[in-house]
Amino acid sequence: MKSSQDEVHPLWDDFCRDLEPVSGSGELTALKDKYLSRSRGLVSLELRNLKALSPQNRSEAGRQLNALKARVQAALSKRQAEFKEREHRLQLETEQIDVTLPGYHFVQGGLHPLRQVWREMEEISVRMGFTVMSGPEVESDYYNFEALNIPTGHPARDDQDTLYLANKLLLRTHTSPVQIRTMEKQDPPLRIVVPGRVYRRDATDATHSPMFHQMEGLVVDEGITLADLKGTLEVFLKELFSADTRVRFRPSYFPFVEPGAEVDISCIFCAGEGCRVCKGSGWIEIMGAGMVHPRVFQMVGYDSEKYTGFAWGMGIDRIAQLKHQVDDLRLFFENDLRFLRQF
Repeated sequence: MKSSQDEVHPLWDDFCRDLEPVSGSGELTALKDKYLSRSRGLVSLELRNLKALSPQNRSEAGRQLNALKARVQAALSKRQAEFKEREHRLQLETEQIDVTLPGYHFVQGGLHPLRQVWREMEEISVRMGFTVMSGPEVESDYYNFEALNIPTGHPARDDQDTLYLANKLLLRTHTSPVQIRTMEKQDPPLRIVVPGRVYRRDATDATHSPMFHQMEGLVVDEGITLADLKGTLEVFLKELFSADTRVRFRPSYFPFVEPGAEVDISCIFCAGEGCRVCKGSGWIEIMGAGMVHPRVFQMVGYDSEKYTGFAWGMGIDRIAQLKHQVDDLRLFFENDLRFLRQF
C-alpha cells in the first residue's frame, strides 16, 4: 500500500458515488458496513494494511486514513439525520389528529369495598376515643393461644383449624395477639382497636375464606363493667349501621373472656320483622364479646383485682356483606370490575 494522498482520495470519491443514490436507512446501513465494517470494510482493510508500510510512510498513511474514516462517519451521520427529518415531516403530514373523534375514557380507581368498611370502622372507633393498633400476621403459639387462655388440646389449636408454619409459628387466627402485645408494653388505662388480616383452615364458599379480616377492641381501666361493654357496642353499631339498630346480648363462652356473649343486631334487611336472611328471627349475629378473663391479665402482669376490661371481635368481611347486601363472600376477592365498580 502506498501512503500518498492520491491513493486515499479515490476511496473517498468511491464513497461519495456510492452515497449519492442512497435513499433509505437500510441502504445507508449497508453502505456503512461496506466502508466501516470492522471485518470487511474498505477503510478498515486499508488500516490493517498499514503494518506492511515502512514506519515513515505508515505515519502519513495512517493520518490520511483516519481523516477519511472521520469524513465517512460524518457523511453517514448527516445523511441519517436527513432521513430522520424527512420521516418526521412525513409523519406530521400523514398522522394528523382527528379532533372529531371521541376522547379516551380513563377509569378512575377507588377503594375496595372491604377497605371502605375497614376505614369506616376505624373512623368510628377513633371518634369514640380508641387508638388503632396493628401487629404481625405470623405469630407464635404463645401470643395466639396460650396468653389468651386457650389451653393445649382446645379445638382452636387443631391442625384442621389453624395454619401452622415451621419453628412453632403459625398464621394468626384472630387479631387478639395484638391485645396481648399491647398490654405487655402499656399500662392501663387502655382503649385500642385492632383491624387486620387473619387466617384459618377453612374451605372457600359463600360465607368462608381461609383469609379474611377482623377488627377487635379492648378497653382496660379501673371500674369497667359489663354495662360499659354494652353501651360501647350499642353506640358503635348504631354508628356503623343506623340509629334504629337494636342490639342484644346472648350468653356464650370464649376462653379469653368471662362472662362472654354473642352480640346480635336487629336484621337490617327486614327491620326485625323476620326474613330469609335472618331466618325469620329478626336478628343477625354480628360479633363475640365479653369481660376480659382475669387469667389474661395475669399473663401480661396486670393486677386483676384492680383492673377490669372488656373485649370484642367482629369480621370486617361480614360487616361489608351486610352493609352492601352481598350474599357471596367470594365476590370480594375475585377482582371482577363489574362488581367492584358498584362501590
